[in-house]
Amino acid sequence: MKANGSLRHTLLLAGALLGSSPAMAAEPIEARIASLEKELAELKALVKAQAAAPSTSQTATATLTANKPEVSSPATVTVSSGAKLQFYGFARFDASYDTGRITPGNIALYAPSEGTNNDDAEWNLTANATRIGMNLYGPDTETMKLTGNIEFDFLSYVGAENNSSPRLRHGYLKAYWPAHDVSIIAGQTWDLNGSLIPFVDDPAIMWDAGNIGGRHPQLRLTKGFKSGEKSRVEVAVAAARTIGETNASGADSGKDAAMPSIQGRLALSTPLFVSEKPATIAVSGHYGQEEWDTAANGTHETLDSWSCVLELSLPLSNKLLFASELFTGENLDDYWGGIGQGRNGTKAIRSHGGWAALRYAASPETTLSIGAGMDDPNDDDLAANARSLNETQFISVTHRITPNFILGGQLSHWRTDYKDAKEGDAIRAQTSVTYSF
Repeated sequence: MKANGSLRHTLLLAGALLGSSPAMAAEPIEARIASLEKELAELKALVKAQAAAPSTSQTATATLTANKPEVSSPATVTVSSGAKLQFYGFARFDASYDTGRITPGNIALYAPSEGTNNDDAEWNLTANATRIGMNLYGPDTETMKLTGNIEFDFLSYVGAENNSSPRLRHGYLKAYWPAHDVSIIAGQTWDLNGSLIPFVDDPAIMWDAGNIGGRHPQLRLTKGFKSGEKSRVEVAVAAARTIGETNASGADSGKDAAMPSIQGRLALSTPLFVSEKPATIAVSGHYGQEEWDTAANGTHETLDSWSCVLELSLPLSNKLLFASELFTGENLDDYWGGIGQGRNGTKAIRSHGGWAALRYAASPETTLSIGAGMDDPNDDDLAANARSLNETQFISVTHRITPNFILGGQLSHWRTDYKDAKEGDAIRAQTSVTYSF
């Protein structure tokens, strides 16, 4: 018997059984079968679309880090609107010991000058990287797939260490048209510039140490193009919120500017060394402005903010992955560049740097990573005692005791140079314990 015939006879039997119920007696069997077949077709289409739909740039191969443990079958519920909610998240505990102070402590950004903090060792214990989120699916149309994401953690630094406020990481909707390989994202999510994530266990992901790009509210348009049998080109552009500092008039200098920040990314994915794992090379960047009021009468200075980033994600074998980013730009504090320094008065601070890392899957349960990063602001743009160079090297390991119980460990060295001041230097040993769901 053919599969379709078998399925139809099964549905006939189910319809007959349901028809015996008083609540179903008035509904013709053929109508009930048609309804069931329609529901089955919709379910198959949803599964197929989720498998085929291209991911956003931040979920490229290099984003598989211990920061976001994956789960195989999250709980899913359907609400009255017809949308499906898939819950996920993890409870996480981080502990670290530093031979010298590292700012801000629970995460690592840079080492303060030892001129004021000479070999001041410290412990940090926190659960604030704990995360909870929801993936949203549908209802879809015949031509459009609708998805979304809402995600929080507690690394807001608002409130006491044991009473932290939630922090919105993601909150967006995505409309995707498979026939045209076009999508629109509206809401807050990862930036387009610098879209890869280093293979580190620290939730700060080497920000201020070579990795730029964060999350901003944005409206994004993405178009994909098939290039050959296994290759794909993706072009994306976004208008994003510029987040500045309070200027002389009390306004946010980013909001006070006459334009949003424009982000863009051009990426090519194609198999190189591993046929089933495509390599990705991309060029990304952004341009925006900040308006700094210098007097109450509206006199102001306009500071540019821009970046240009070269990205590479390169599988070397089925178990070994190399990834790297190189950047240059100015006024990058809003994007975790310039070691958190965007301007010196009304002068934008130029900076360049990047990171590189290798990740080895020793087994399905264990991965090993090694890498380094650097952020180097231009000394001529800096004030006295400003951070002039930030370097880090790391080795990390992640091991899944069970699919839900994950251990992570990392050893890293941090050195931060200062203009006309003593450098900061520290070694950090940290570990994480995660229960994912």
